[in-house]
Amino acid sequence: MAAVESIETPGLLVNRKHMPFELDGGVAARARIGLIVLATDHTIEHEFRQLMQMPGVAYYATRIENAPEINPTTLAAMEQGLAGAARVILPGIPLDVVAYGCTSASVVIGEEKVFERIHEARPGVKCTTPITALQAGLKALGGKRIALLTPYIDSVNNRFKTYLEARGIEVPVVGSFNHEDDNEVACISTQSIYAAALELGRHPSVDAVFVSCTSLRVAAIADSLERELGKPVTSSNHAMAWHCLRLAGITEPIEGWGRLFRV
Repeated sequence: MAAVESIETPGLLVNRKHMPFELDGGVAARARIGLIVLATDHTIEHEFRQLMQMPGVAYYATRIENAPEINPTTLAAMEQGLAGAARVILPGIPLDVVAYGCTSASVVIGEEKVFERIHEARPGVKCTTPITALQAGLKALGGKRIALLTPYIDSVNNRFKTYLEARGIEVPVVGSFNHEDDNEVACISTQSIYAAALELGRHPSVDAVFVSCTSLRVAAIADSLERELGKPVTSSNHAMAWHCLRLAGITEPIEGWGRLFRV
C-alpha cells in the first residue's frame, strides 16, 4: 500500500490527502431498483420504503409528468415521458429492475409498450408495472377470480376489467370510489379502503382481492384484511414491490406483509 501523503497547511494540525479506502456494494449491494413515480403520486415511495426494509436492497425514484385527472387520455399521454424518466435514474449505473408506478396507465398504454419505452433508455433491464406484478402475484398465489377495488371512473374501470379478462383473470366483482382527482385519491382513508375491500372480498365468487392505484394506501392493512377474509389481498404498490424483489433475485419470505410476501 502506498504511503499516505501528509501536507503541512497553515492553520491545520493535520491535512492528510488520499486517505486509504475500500469499495463495497453500497446500500444496494443485493438489489438496485429504479422506480418511475407519477408527479401526482403521494403514496408509492412511502409504501416502498416500508416493504423494502432489508439490508442491501435500495430503490431509486424519479418522477414523470402527468395530469392529476385520471382518464384514458391523460393516462395515454405518459407514454412519451417514460424513456426520459428511466434515463435519469442513476445514469450509467446498472439497475436490476425498473418499475413504472401507474396501474391504469399500464393498462391504457399496454405493458409491452411501457417496457419498450423503458428499454429505449435501459436496454435489457427487467421491467414491471402494477398490472404485471398483479398477474405474477396471482400466479404465485393460485388466484384466478378477483374482487377489484379502484378509485377510477367507469371508462377506466371497464378497460381494466377487459384487459385482465383477456389475460385469463376473471373479474366478477368490481367496486370503485369513482374519483378522478389523483391528489385527493391519495387522501382516501385506510379505514375506507379496508371497509370497501372487506365488502367486495367477502363475495363467494372471488378467491383474491386487488386494490388498484398506486395512490391508495394498502400495504399496512393487507395482512389484517387477509386474516379477516381468509383470502389473499394485494394492491398496486404491494404487488409491484414484491415483484421487483423477486425479479431482482430477492426470494426469501418476508413476514408481516401478507401471503404474497411469504411466497
